[in-house]
Amino acid sequence: MVKISMAYEQERAVAVEAVILAAKLCEAVRRDMVPEAMEKSDNSPVTVADYGSQAIICCALAAAFGADPVVGEEDAADLRQPEMASRLQQVTAFVKAHIAEATPDLVAQWIDHGNGNVGRRFWTLDPIDGTKGFLRGDQYAIALALIEDGDLKVGVLGCPALAFGEGDPGLLFVAVRGEGTTMQSLSDGPAQRIHVVQPGDTERLRFVESVEANHGNQAQQQAVAKAAGITQASVRMDSQAKYGTVAAGEAALYLRLPSPKYPDYREKIWDHAAGAIVVEEAGGKVTDMHGKPLDFYSGVKMMDNRGVVVSNGAIHASVLSVL
Repeated sequence: MVKISMAYEQERAVAVEAVILAAKLCEAVRRDMVPEAMEKSDNSPVTVADYGSQAIICCALAAAFGADPVVGEEDAADLRQPEMASRLQQVTAFVKAHIAEATPDLVAQWIDHGNGNVGRRFWTLDPIDGTKGFLRGDQYAIALALIEDGDLKVGVLGCPALAFGEGDPGLLFVAVRGEGTTMQSLSDGPAQRIHVVQPGDTERLRFVESVEANHGNQAQQQAVAKAAGITQASVRMDSQAKYGTVAAGEAALYLRLPSPKYPDYREKIWDHAAGAIVVEEAGGKVTDMHGKPLDFYSGVKMMDNRGVVVSNGAIHASVLSVL
């Protein structure tokens, strides 16, 4: 039995409950309807599940921590258009299964609670990280983190399709600064403390990277991993499930290096915040490709960081030296 400290106890409890409910909604969408993507203004996909997940989590955060801004990926501007009324009704129906008082107006308000700005204390949320993986029936994550005074304080990462070994899919990773990282089943079961892989564990000395080639520089990533002593082929998966894999000791390295197709791209905070504290509290290390800490508090985009390097800590210096 893992003992939970008093530090950020309420924040942790509210975040865990909200992410579990959001995961149930997302899995219900995958089970009950063929997930169908809508296209946002930046040409990225969004689904009924993205909107429903953000509504559930923002509703919980607004009720418990009304003064805290939430910096989320989605907003309800498109859903509020008359031609999207049927989509909003779909989202509302899935949310209503978990929040009885949900109405289309309330759901839109909850989604837009995620339109907050970074500040001294705020939450950042990706209601579905890895939407393409969600649509394919592969990996995706619900990622929520609390940032206070420039530091990650709480991270909750729900990975409904992730499993290690013979276990059933569905894992929840929870980290509180200074308190370590735990992993438990999304459906039931006790939380257990997890740690990154040790250097001598050659079986798990592997690296993970994105499925989408445009999300990194796969040729460079493979060369760097090999030069750092990792000889196994990469494991490709969508979403911050990669962070969970490193935190649980199932891989030693996750690389996301700048794609040559998009040399000016900057990472968004909600794509990395929850995963970063989950890995760090499991004993790992997270920096950009130049060894700088990731900046989660200056803005939505990490303008001063290039690339992301996530490791078990032991190999971090050698990876950076190769880069």
